[in-house]
Amino acid sequence: MIKEIIKVNNLIVQYDDFVLFDNLSFDVNKKDIFIIMGASGCGKSSLLKVLTGLVKPSKGEVFIDDKDFLRADALNKKEIMKNFGVLYQSGALFSSMSLKENVMMPLELYSSYSPKEISELASYKLSLVGLGGFEDFYPSEISGGMKKRASLARAIALDPKIVYCDEPSAGLDPISSKQLDDLILELNQKLNMTFVVVTHELASIFSIGNNSIFLDRDAKNIIGRGNPRELLRNPPNEKIKDFLTRGAK
Repeated sequence: MIKEIIKVNNLIVQYDDFVLFDNLSFDVNKKDIFIIMGASGCGKSSLLKVLTGLVKPSKGEVFIDDKDFLRADALNKKEIMKNFGVLYQSGALFSSMSLKENVMMPLELYSSYSPKEISELASYKLSLVGLGGFEDFYPSEISGGMKKRASLARAIALDPKIVYCDEPSAGLDPISSKQLDDLILELNQKLNMTFVVVTHELASIFSIGNNSIFLDRDAKNIIGRGNPRELLRNPPNEKIKDFLTRGAK
Protein backbone atom coordinates (compact mmCIF):
# COMPACT_ATOMS: atom_id res chain seq x y z
CA MET A 1 0.00 0.00 0.00
CA ILE A 2 1.34 3.44 -0.94
CA LYS A 3 1.68 5.63 2.12
CA GLU A 4 2.36 9.31 2.38
CA ILE A 5 5.59 10.39 4.05
CA ILE A 6 4.64 14.09 4.07
CA LYS A 7 1.11 15.30 4.73
CA VAL A 8 0.30 19.02 4.58
CA ASN A 9 -3.11 20.16 5.82
CA ASN A 10 -4.73 23.61 5.43
CA LEU A 11 -1.45 25.52 5.37
CA ILE A 12 -1.66 29.31 5.59
CA VAL A 13 1.51 31.36 5.11
CA GLN A 14 1.10 35.09 5.61
CA TYR A 15 3.53 38.01 5.79
CA ASP A 16 1.75 40.93 7.50
CA ASP A 17 -1.31 41.50 5.29
CA PHE A 18 0.04 39.51 2.33
CA VAL A 19 -1.28 35.96 2.11
CA LEU A 20 1.01 33.65 0.14
CA PHE A 21 -0.88 30.38 0.69
CA ASP A 22 -4.47 30.00 1.81
CA ASN A 23 -5.47 26.53 3.07
CA LEU A 24 -2.89 24.60 1.05
CA SER A 25 -3.14 20.80 1.35
CA PHE A 26 -1.24 17.96 -0.37
CA ASP A 27 0.48 14.62 0.27
CA VAL A 28 3.88 13.31 -0.79
CA ASN A 29 4.06 9.52 -1.02
CA LYS A 30 7.06 7.46 0.02
CA LYS A 31 9.57 7.06 -2.84
CA ASP A 32 8.02 9.94 -4.81
CA ILE A 33 10.13 12.32 -6.79
CA PHE A 34 7.72 15.11 -6.05
CA ILE A 35 7.95 18.29 -8.10
CA ILE A 36 6.88 21.70 -6.77
CA MET A 37 6.38 23.95 -9.77
CA GLY A 38 4.70 27.18 -10.83
CA ALA A 39 5.43 30.65 -12.16
CA SER A 40 7.83 33.04 -10.41
CA GLY A 41 6.44 34.47 -7.19
CA CYS A 42 4.02 31.62 -6.49
CA GLY A 43 5.85 30.60 -3.29
CA LYS A 44 7.78 27.46 -4.29
CA SER A 45 10.85 28.25 -2.21
CA SER A 46 8.74 29.53 0.69
CA LEU A 47 6.88 26.22 0.78
CA LEU A 48 10.19 24.37 0.86
CA LYS A 49 11.24 26.52 3.82
CA VAL A 50 8.06 25.55 5.67
CA LEU A 51 8.70 21.86 4.98
CA THR A 52 12.28 22.10 6.26
CA GLY A 53 11.35 24.12 9.34
CA LEU A 54 12.90 27.44 8.29
CA VAL A 55 9.55 29.29 8.06
CA LYS A 56 6.68 28.94 10.53
CA PRO A 57 3.26 29.14 8.88
CA SER A 58 0.39 31.17 10.30
CA LYS A 59 -1.79 28.07 10.43
CA GLY A 60 -1.91 24.47 9.31
CA GLU A 61 -0.30 21.10 9.87
CA VAL A 62 2.73 19.31 8.48
CA PHE A 63 3.16 15.62 9.30
CA ILE A 64 6.41 13.83 8.53
CA ASP A 65 6.02 10.05 8.71
CA ASP A 66 2.91 10.56 10.89
CA LYS A 67 4.80 12.86 13.27
CA ASP A 68 3.44 16.38 13.87
CA PHE A 69 6.41 18.45 12.69
CA LEU A 70 5.10 21.95 13.42
CA ARG A 71 3.89 21.21 16.96
CA ALA A 72 6.84 19.07 18.03
CA ASP A 73 9.02 20.36 20.86
CA ALA A 74 12.61 21.31 20.10
CA LEU A 75 14.03 17.86 20.89
CA ASN A 76 11.46 15.92 18.83
CA LYS A 77 11.69 18.42 15.97
CA LYS A 78 15.44 17.85 15.86
CA GLU A 79 14.86 14.08 15.66
CA ILE A 80 12.39 14.53 12.80
CA MET A 81 14.83 16.81 10.96
CA LYS A 82 17.51 14.10 11.06
CA ASN A 83 15.39 12.45 8.35
CA PHE A 84 15.92 15.48 6.05
CA GLY A 85 18.67 16.14 3.57
CA VAL A 86 18.79 19.46 1.72
CA LEU A 87 20.40 20.29 -1.62
CA TYR A 88 20.57 24.08 -1.78
CA GLN A 89 20.33 26.03 -5.02
CA SER A 90 23.85 27.38 -4.59
CA GLY A 91 25.22 24.06 -3.37
CA ALA A 92 26.34 25.83 -0.16
CA LEU A 93 29.56 23.87 0.21
CA PHE A 94 32.06 25.25 2.71
CA SER A 95 34.89 26.63 0.57
CA SER A 96 37.52 26.12 3.27
CA MET A 97 36.76 22.39 3.51
CA SER A 98 37.59 19.59 1.12
CA LEU A 99 34.71 17.66 -0.43
CA LYS A 100 35.24 14.84 2.04
CA GLU A 101 35.29 17.25 4.99
CA ASN A 102 32.03 18.79 3.76
CA VAL A 103 30.36 15.37 3.70
CA MET A 104 31.88 14.38 7.04
CA MET A 105 30.47 17.42 8.83
CA PRO A 106 26.85 16.24 9.32
CA LEU A 107 28.13 12.80 10.31
CA GLU A 108 30.39 14.36 12.94
CA LEU A 109 27.57 16.54 14.27
CA TYR A 110 24.63 14.15 14.24
CA SER A 111 25.89 10.57 14.28
CA SER A 112 27.62 8.34 16.82
CA TYR A 113 30.01 6.77 14.31
CA SER A 114 33.71 6.57 15.07
CA PRO A 115 36.13 8.89 13.20
CA LYS A 116 37.23 5.94 11.04
CA GLU A 117 33.62 5.05 10.18
CA ILE A 118 32.81 8.69 9.40
CA SER A 119 35.79 8.91 7.03
CA GLU A 120 34.76 5.71 5.27
CA LEU A 121 31.10 6.77 5.01
CA ALA A 122 32.04 10.15 3.55
CA SER A 123 34.16 8.48 0.88
CA TYR A 124 31.32 6.06 0.14
CA LYS A 125 28.76 8.86 -0.25
CA LEU A 126 31.07 10.70 -2.64
CA SER A 127 31.50 7.50 -4.66
CA LEU A 128 27.71 7.15 -4.85
CA VAL A 129 27.49 10.51 -6.66
CA GLY A 130 30.39 9.75 -8.99
CA LEU A 131 33.07 11.65 -7.08
CA GLY A 132 35.24 8.81 -5.88
CA GLY A 133 38.85 10.00 -5.99
CA PHE A 134 37.90 13.66 -5.46
CA GLU A 135 37.80 13.50 -1.65
CA ASP A 136 40.68 15.95 -1.17
CA PHE A 137 39.55 18.48 -3.78
CA TYR A 138 38.16 21.85 -2.67
CA PRO A 139 34.97 23.39 -4.12
CA SER A 140 37.00 25.98 -6.03
CA GLU A 141 38.83 23.19 -7.86
CA ILE A 142 35.80 21.46 -9.39
CA SER A 143 33.04 22.29 -11.89
CA GLY A 144 29.55 23.51 -11.11
CA GLY A 145 28.02 20.11 -11.83
CA MET A 146 30.52 18.41 -9.54
CA LYS A 147 29.73 20.92 -6.77
CA LYS A 148 26.04 20.03 -7.00
CA ARG A 149 26.90 16.32 -6.81
CA ALA A 150 29.17 16.93 -3.80
CA SER A 151 26.34 18.87 -2.16
CA LEU A 152 24.03 15.94 -2.84
CA ALA A 153 26.56 13.59 -1.22
CA ARG A 154 26.45 15.78 1.89
CA ALA A 155 22.63 15.87 1.76
CA ILE A 156 22.48 12.04 1.87
CA ALA A 157 25.28 11.63 4.42
CA LEU A 158 22.88 10.60 7.21
CA ASP A 159 20.73 8.37 4.95
CA PRO A 160 17.69 10.66 5.18
CA LYS A 161 14.20 9.49 4.24
CA ILE A 162 13.52 12.79 2.44
CA VAL A 163 15.85 14.94 0.32
CA TYR A 164 14.68 18.49 -0.42
CA CYS A 165 16.16 20.09 -3.54
CA ASP A 166 15.83 23.80 -4.32
CA GLU A 167 16.35 24.40 -8.07
CA PRO A 168 19.06 21.71 -8.28
CA SER A 169 19.78 22.35 -11.98
CA ALA A 170 20.15 26.13 -11.59
CA GLY A 171 23.30 27.36 -13.33
CA LEU A 172 24.14 24.01 -14.91
CA ASP A 173 24.64 23.27 -18.60
CA PRO A 174 22.20 20.74 -20.15
CA ILE A 175 24.64 17.82 -19.87
CA SER A 176 25.44 18.46 -16.20
CA SER A 177 21.73 18.98 -15.50
CA LYS A 178 20.90 15.61 -17.12
CA GLN A 179 23.63 13.89 -15.09
CA LEU A 180 22.18 15.34 -11.88
CA ASP A 181 18.67 14.23 -12.87
CA ASP A 182 19.97 10.71 -13.56
CA LEU A 183 21.69 10.68 -10.18
CA ILE A 184 18.49 11.71 -8.36
CA LEU A 185 16.61 8.91 -10.14
CA GLU A 186 19.31 6.40 -9.20
CA LEU A 187 19.34 7.37 -5.52
CA ASN A 188 15.54 7.33 -5.43
CA GLN A 189 15.43 3.81 -6.84
CA LYS A 190 18.46 2.27 -5.11
CA LEU A 191 18.15 3.88 -1.66
CA ASN A 192 14.35 4.34 -1.57
CA MET A 193 14.74 8.04 -0.79
CA THR A 194 11.86 10.45 -1.33
CA PHE A 195 12.81 13.61 -3.21
CA VAL A 196 10.92 16.91 -3.07
CA VAL A 197 12.23 19.10 -5.88
CA VAL A 198 11.51 22.77 -6.57
CA THR A 199 12.26 23.40 -10.24
CA HIS A 200 11.06 25.22 -13.35
CA GLU A 201 13.24 23.15 -15.72
CA LEU A 202 10.91 21.20 -18.02
CA ALA A 203 13.55 18.58 -18.87
CA SER A 204 13.91 17.75 -15.17
CA ILE A 205 10.18 17.93 -14.48
CA PHE A 206 9.35 15.37 -17.16
CA SER A 207 12.37 13.09 -16.75
CA ILE A 208 12.35 12.59 -12.96
CA GLY A 209 8.98 13.69 -11.57
CA ASN A 210 6.31 11.05 -10.89
CA ASN A 211 4.09 13.38 -8.85
CA SER A 212 3.72 17.15 -8.57
CA ILE A 213 1.78 20.19 -7.51
CA PHE A 214 1.42 23.40 -9.49
CA LEU A 215 1.23 26.53 -7.32
CA ASP A 216 -0.54 29.69 -8.45
CA ARG A 217 0.00 33.10 -6.86
CA ASP A 218 -3.45 34.39 -7.83
CA ALA A 219 -5.29 31.40 -6.38
CA LYS A 220 -2.81 31.30 -3.45
CA ASN A 221 -3.14 27.55 -3.73
CA ILE A 222 -2.65 24.49 -5.94
CA ILE A 223 -4.33 24.59 -9.36
CA GLY A 224 -3.03 21.24 -10.63
CA ARG A 225 -1.53 18.06 -9.24
CA GLY A 226 -0.38 14.64 -10.41
CA ASN A 227 2.20 13.12 -12.73
CA PRO A 228 3.71 15.97 -14.80
CA ARG A 229 3.50 13.97 -18.02
CA GLU A 230 -0.22 13.43 -17.43
CA LEU A 231 -0.67 17.15 -16.72
CA LEU A 232 0.99 17.84 -20.07
CA ARG A 233 -1.32 15.40 -21.87
CA ASN A 234 -4.45 16.68 -20.12
CA PRO A 235 -3.77 20.16 -18.67
CA PRO A 236 -6.55 21.19 -16.26
CA ASN A 237 -6.23 24.87 -17.15
CA GLU A 238 -4.44 27.30 -19.47
CA LYS A 239 -1.85 28.35 -16.89
CA ILE A 240 -0.52 24.83 -16.54
CA LYS A 241 -0.70 24.26 -20.30
CA ASP A 242 1.29 27.45 -20.99
CA PHE A 243 3.87 26.59 -18.32
CA LEU A 244 4.42 23.01 -19.49
CA THR A 245 4.54 23.91 -23.18
CA ARG A 246 6.29 27.27 -22.66
CA GLY A 247 3.38 28.86 -24.50
CA ALA A 248 3.81 26.81 -27.66
CA LYS A 249 0.61 26.44 -29.72
